[in-house]
Amino acid sequence: MMRKDPKCKCEKRAVTKANSVCRLYSRLQSAYLDILQKTDSIDTIQCNVPLDGLSVGAYTSDFLCKCKDGSFLVRECVERKFLAKPMTVSLLDASREFWKKRGISNWGIVTNQEKTNV
Repeated sequence: MMRKDPKCKCEKRAVTKANSVCRLYSRLQSAYLDILQKTDSIDTIQCNVPLDGLSVGAYTSDFLCKCKDGSFLVRECVERKFLAKPMTVSLLDASREFWKKRGISNWGIVTNQEKTNV
């Protein structure tokens, strides 16, 4: 999840499954966009979809995808280190509830892989 109007570095990419240029604000978002683009069951991709009317502020969901079977899925990209922060948990809960009220139950979190020292 991102603020509706982030003030950070932005990567702009055009992909065939998106109707407009995707604005990506992290490596995690960029990497997951590549995965969505290669997934055969995904028909269209929308990036940074506004969550209008949230009580916690103006935020966007990272990805809203329409599948070829007509269903939708929502994915939020979150660095693993932020998952323990109360504000992050609150925002993710708000996003999940927002989409649940709109009939989308296929909602999930995408995290980065933990690095281990061996």
